[in-house]
Amino acid sequence: MAGAYQPSHDVVGVILAAGRGSRMHSNKPKPLHLAAGKELIRYPVDLMAEWGMQRIVVVTSPDHAEAIGDLLGDNVEIAMQPEPDGTAGALATALDQLGEIPQTVVVMAGDTPLVRATSLRTLIDEHTAVAGRRMTILSAPDVFADDLGRIERASVTSDGRVGAVSAIVEAPDRTRPVHGPAEVNTGVYCFAGDWVAHRIKQVTPSPSGELYLTALVAMASDAGEDVAALPIAYADEALGVNDRIQLATVEAVLRDHLNRRWMENGVTIIDPATTYIDAEVTIGNDTVLLPNTMLRGQTAIGQECEIGPNSVVQDTHLGDRCSIVASFLEGAKIENDVTIGPFSHLRPDSVIETGVHLGNYVEVKASRVGSETAAGHFCYLGDANVGRGVNIGAGTVTCNYDGTDKHTTNIGAGAFIGSDTMLIAPVSVGEDAATGAGAVVTKDIPRGRLAVGVPAKLVPHRD
Repeated sequence: MAGAYQPSHDVVGVILAAGRGSRMHSNKPKPLHLAAGKELIRYPVDLMAEWGMQRIVVVTSPDHAEAIGDLLGDNVEIAMQPEPDGTAGALATALDQLGEIPQTVVVMAGDTPLVRATSLRTLIDEHTAVAGRRMTILSAPDVFADDLGRIERASVTSDGRVGAVSAIVEAPDRTRPVHGPAEVNTGVYCFAGDWVAHRIKQVTPSPSGELYLTALVAMASDAGEDVAALPIAYADEALGVNDRIQLATVEAVLRDHLNRRWMENGVTIIDPATTYIDAEVTIGNDTVLLPNTMLRGQTAIGQECEIGPNSVVQDTHLGDRCSIVASFLEGAKIENDVTIGPFSHLRPDSVIETGVHLGNYVEVKASRVGSETAAGHFCYLGDANVGRGVNIGAGTVTCNYDGTDKHTTNIGAGAFIGSDTMLIAPVSVGEDAATGAGAVVTKDIPRGRLAVGVPAKLVPHRD
């Protein structure tokens, strides 16, 4: 990808996603839940891919391996942890799959979507720059988080420096209440590969019965080996997702980041509190987003557009200078200088060419609408091919379904479709042809001819 960081070290990534996720109370694996329109597991995968890691191993349970593998495809390797015995067991599973142990192993949790690329890069650079460093932890200082592991350090040194990391105490294993903020573990680590492959086999069960990856901290400290914690700049990077409440918290932080990023890059957002932009949306500069607007999925918005208020644009591509008012667009392609709404609905596989006007209560489904065509109000275009410069009167319906199959309507360039026309597909209206108000068209209308009535009949040529 563009701007990918090119590593100078032998680095592989491991993502731990084998937990049960029982607090989500969901039939869906926790890593597949969405935050800002993107699966939780894809955040660390994309982060590692952006850094330039050539191998990424995702550790998951046998029950979820197929679903996660289908989502991520060939971008990762899937390793199945037979029993959910803890994070140390999960990393051991990944190391077994790697075979040849790399120089550096980066480990992240699969439910921490707020870790920034700059933090990961700094962690890896810091770790690999110190000869003999065994383990470096990304930590978050001064955080109120009772469910996160707390980092313990040796006493402050005589010259006032913070002491070395000596242990991480997990929440279930605390023997006394804790109060106030603390330096906590984010679940992002850098290890010396050979060292962790050797040490991981020596981890014993904690008082709660789990094999904790964090146990390596005390093991290294007791042996006089170099282990360090690198504080992050933004405490919210430590936020993970264990239940729906935390998912909503993470979602709010992500959306605030996304809104700020787009405003910094030339997009006007009138009311950020009511504007929802998914993680993979793109927006051109000088576009204005009005209140109660949602841009979802793989949507791409061009420059100088105005979207909203009260609009949803999902998996849709818009060109430049388009206006969408109080409408719902899904799976459509829209060219430049198009106006839509209010209260219109574009359904999947619709193509709207340059300069089209679709007014209030217009529905378009699997149709191509030619440039400069206008459908001002109250009509349905389904499975239709509409030429350039067509006028479509109020109440027009392409009757595309006969109860069994869908059929196509073709309307030639320059045609005039009178109000309340019913086009009974399959049927064609020729270029520059016309229908009278209330016509029920069951047969093709030749070029330049007028058809009126029920059923519609051609009006004879005048001498």
